[in-house]
Amino acid sequence: MEHISSSALTELTPRLTYTTSFLNFTAEDGAAIHASGPLIAPLIQTVLDAIYTKLLGYDITAKAFVPKTVADLDSDPSPSAPQELYLEHAHIKRQMTFLKGYLLKIVHNEDWSPSSPLWEYMDKVAIAHTGLPGFQHRAKRPELRVEYMHLGLLLGWVQDVVLGAVMGMDSIDLETKSDVARAWGKLLWLQNDLFARKYVVDRDTGETPVGVDSKVPVGASRMLGIAVVGALSGAIMVSAWHM
Repeated sequence: MEHISSSALTELTPRLTYTTSFLNFTAEDGAAIHASGPLIAPLIQTVLDAIYTKLLGYDITAKAFVPKTVADLDSDPSPSAPQELYLEHAHIKRQMTFLKGYLLKIVHNEDWSPSSPLWEYMDKVAIAHTGLPGFQHRAKRPELRVEYMHLGLLLGWVQDVVLGAVMGMDSIDLETKSDVARAWGKLLWLQNDLFARKYVVDRDTGETPVGVDSKVPVGASRMLGIAVVGALSGAIMVSAWHM
């Protein structure tokens, strides 16, 4: 029986060593994701449109796109409410650019070891949704806060979209479809765990993640995390809320 130290899991590389081992995410899975790049590339815009159509379908998820950021131009129309946003709005088109970069970074990655820079990048994606900058280019932008529940729901929904797209491809055989779908599924769960790392209190360590709102009792945050992690499946493409 392998011993896993709870305290070690607060560090990124030991955590990825454990999570990739538990999910049996191997170099072969990474190779399948990398090889899926040419297959996914023609679908990226369709996927982006579908993601943002979904997010704009609810005011509680669309409200994150209302504030103007330093990346937005003075000439961009400034919405005062989520209902004023639409798929072709400048705020939304700009966020699509960030999400496209996230996807391309994943499919172009070749180092899938627990110490890979990709995991650090995906961890920063998680931080960037907690209200902290995460990335240097977000340091002077308005605070971005998206609750874990909505992130998990989006990621579970996207997993279903990805699975349907892969299984519907006529250009690859069933074995390849299975390899690609399983690899992406594992990757989504790894990203989901990196979100959980920022929002959910670990009873074993008692550490308070950066995403735990100081105005909310720790117990309530823990219960939310348990409910979401237990009920939702999948995680990917979470940089949809403007990175």
